Amino acid sequence: MKKLTVLFIPILLILIFTLLCACSAHTDNPEKSSAESEKSGVDNIGIPQTGRTQAVPAEYTEAAAEQGNVVRLDYKSEDYVRDGSSITKTAYVYTPYGYDEADLEARYNILYLMHGWGGHAGEYFDFTATKNMFDNLIAKSDIPPIIIVSATFYNENSSTDFGSSIEEFRAFHQDFENHLMPAVEGRFHTYAASTSPDDLKASRDHRAFGGFSLGSVTTWLQFCYDYDYIRYFLPMSGSCWYYGTYGDFRFEDNVDFIEQLVKDENLDECGYFIYHAVGTEDAVKSQSVEMAEEMLSREIFTPDHYVFYQKDGGYHDFNAVQEYLYNALPLFFRDNSAKTRTESQPYTADTAISDVTGDPAFKAFGRLIFPVDTGYFGGETLRDLRLTWYSNIDADKTVEICNYMKTHAEAGETIFYDIYTDKEKADDPDKADTGLFFFRGNPGEKFAVCNAGGGFAYVGAMHDSFPHALELSKMGYNAFALIYRPGSDTAMEDLARAISFIFAHAKELQVDTDCYSLWGGSAGARMAANVGSYGTAYFGGNKLPQAGCVVMQYTGHSEWQKTDPPTYVCVGKNDGIANWRTMQNRINAMSAAGIPTEFHAYDGLSHGFGLGTGTVAEGWINDAVAFWKEQM
Repeated sequence: MKKLTVLFIPILLILIFTLLCACSAHTDNPEKSSAESEKSGVDNIGIPQTGRTQAVPAEYTEAAAEQGNVVRLDYKSEDYVRDGSSITKTAYVYTPYGYDEADLEARYNILYLMHGWGGHAGEYFDFTATKNMFDNLIAKSDIPPIIIVSATFYNENSSTDFGSSIEEFRAFHQDFENHLMPAVEGRFHTYAASTSPDDLKASRDHRAFGGFSLGSVTTWLQFCYDYDYIRYFLPMSGSCWYYGTYGDFRFEDNVDFIEQLVKDENLDECGYFIYHAVGTEDAVKSQSVEMAEEMLSREIFTPDHYVFYQKDGGYHDFNAVQEYLYNALPLFFRDNSAKTRTESQPYTADTAISDVTGDPAFKAFGRLIFPVDTGYFGGETLRDLRLTWYSNIDADKTVEICNYMKTHAEAGETIFYDIYTDKEKADDPDKADTGLFFFRGNPGEKFAVCNAGGGFAYVGAMHDSFPHALELSKMGYNAFALIYRPGSDTAMEDLARAISFIFAHAKELQVDTDCYSLWGGSAGARMAANVGSYGTAYFGGNKLPQAGCVVMQYTGHSEWQKTDPPTYVCVGKNDGIANWRTMQNRINAMSAAGIPTEFHAYDGLSHGFGLGTGTVAEGWINDAVAFWKEQM
């Protein structure tokens, strides 16, 4: 193993570099980050390799009903920077709700966290919102119960000036290996069978390390030195300084070393995962971005080993740190957390609807799976689901959809995306009841947006858009089901916004935006037709290409223009809500004007037949997809 090179920099030079980094960060356009555009492959972690972090929901920063406990731990160490004399150091340890020292059978994963320049032990627990977030992540089963240690690289003899701080964190790995880790894990119930080096190494799959600013630099060094003790790493706002130091970052040399380490120690086989994060407005963003660019340029760092995420508008502060922790921790301990996470059986037709909407796997968006306005649906169980104005509801499909969502959510995949910012939702609370459920197809395949009906009074997604999106994903297409605000104007606005969101995040979502399609039933068909006809900009979205195809079911929509996209329509002849001949006349007129169309009217079918499973219309979705493919 190579030895560290310690470089000393005068404080004045440090300040100059800080100012330079701050200037470069604010003139750099985060949307043009080459690190973000290099690679965005998806592997078994279930997220793209680069992207933007998701905001911490407000309820996660509030006090949880079940709260963990924080205790002080003093332990013996050595002064590795100076004379090796015996010293006492301090760390603060969080134990989750329900932790019992007398329970020798229970075992917990453990996360060590390191502060930045001038910080102190226990700093992560100084912020009530962050400690509340840890409680809520566990209470909502986003992460398994975990022990968290807020440590320090300083000691009683340390100076906190910048140059001295560099010396301290460079030596910290020795304190970690020989003193901190044995002291913590000799007292608290982790997966280490004992505090011997062999047993601590044997439990590496249950150990993580993260840090902010100089703590991020420390985290990279922990990877370089203690990869055999730690599997998961969270460097926040900082790069690796194994070689070089502030202002002399030597990104290529550092990544060369990390790459060789991975090869020499067979870490691909042993397993490791690095979640690297920084804010788009962070004053020292540039070093993280350049480090990420170098990492992403090497084929060895695949998405299951390294990802790089940025917080939109994030500064060099603990608000950003809180968001990084919220996004990263559910990705840690995935191979072994299933035993500690509360596991429920797959849903059945007898599962209560409330058990689905309240399932912790779905976090705060579970309430949007079924209509927010409960006056428009009935039934206690998935078998009994009833939706106003709909027929032929298939209980088996309802169960399949709910299990699909649960399986993918528990695997750590993002299955729901907000289309409005937190500020927009605060300004208009109705926008909190919107979003996109994502049914993933093949990476790089075209996308469809499915819009359920509900008379612009509610959104009947479980029967009128989720099934369509699921079937499209099975065919390889990337399908989104929109939850929108009732009301024709707001619904069109939300659809335009949703399409704009998909285009803006196309690389992250891994979708092809060419010849996308809009699908809808009843009121949702009107949405698809209108946005397809007038375009997204007309309804407040970005100016984007017109949809390549519109697919409509059972509606009385009659308006059209000569510039309308190709349109597929299917209706039931026994529809007492929307006369099927209205659609037939519309399609005939469009066809006469040279617009590609296809029309199907089914005998005996009433309004809202959805996929039409078990009816004369069964299989119509295959015809619709074939029509879409003809337009590609």
